[in-house]
Amino acid sequence: MMSNNKAILKAGDWIKGKSREGELIVGYIETLEEGIIKTKVISSDNKTIEGKIIPLLSKQVKKMPATKVANKEQIHFLIDLALSTGDEEWFFELTSKLNSMRELVKDIK
Repeated sequence: MMSNNKAILKAGDWIKGKSREGELIVGYIETLEEGIIKTKVISSDNKTIEGKIIPLLSKQVKKMPATKVANKEQIHFLIDLALSTGDEEWFFELTSKLNSMRELVKDIK
């Protein structure tokens, strides 16, 4: 599936965009079907749609770049986000990364 930013979109991708009503949306793709992206809204200037799944057109969204986690605080924040979104796979990936950081620090001491 292509969007207006020429990135291939797939389920699980983090996106930002605007609804038909012009509301700013940040969330992730639940499913894609025939140009319709069902998006789990994590953050929006319309608080009533946060936590809901809404349909968006591919031309309404842009894929957010993958972030590089640099420190423990960022990982803790992302772990909280993974818990709040129910993303078990991401949660385990992040906790593994956090444990690796702890082991690295322990080995240095």
